[in-house]
Amino acid sequence: MTALHLTLASASPRRRELLGRLGISPDAVVPADIDENPLKAERPRDYALRMGEQKAAAITAPGYVLAGDTVVAAGRRILPKTETEGEARDCLQLLSGRRHTVLSSIVLRAPGGSLKSRISENVVRFKSLSPEEIDAYIAGGEWHGKAGGYAIQGAAEGLIQWIRGSHSSVMGLSLYETRALLKSAGFAIG
Repeated sequence: MTALHLTLASASPRRRELLGRLGISPDAVVPADIDENPLKAERPRDYALRMGEQKAAAITAPGYVLAGDTVVAAGRRILPKTETEGEARDCLQLLSGRRHTVLSSIVLRAPGGSLKSRISENVVRFKSLSPEEIDAYIAGGEWHGKAGGYAIQGAAEGLIQWIRGSHSSVMGLSLYETRALLKSAGFAIG
């Protein structure tokens, strides 16, 4: 297999770290600047896939472009990437004691512009969170910019009763799906 130019369309240090677990270091990291607002009545799965595809299409770079998005949904409700403590608190109160879905899309754009995509669907259940547990999590600051107001790779992991699916996907990049897409494109992966 030959070396291929790969651009990661994400500013997320977690996605870059996860890609490194596959032994891949992107040739470039170029965050996509797109409107990430859900469309009216858009379903979470459709939204996750659309975001990944739009991010891949927005990057002008040689070779391959790898993009993705992670969406936390409570039923059909798409939770925000929290920017304020109030948003994070609202998300955690909503997720407390219940299960929710985490959808992680991964999209690979080939040099000719064709897109291949996959989506990983995961179910996560939080314990019933006390106000003190929510306050402590908010105080830690991990919630900032995170879909659904939490980061599974941090302190929130201690608040999660169980997960059905891919831990890496909930972090932001399904390693299984990413590996499959890259291998099908000819990337040398062990």
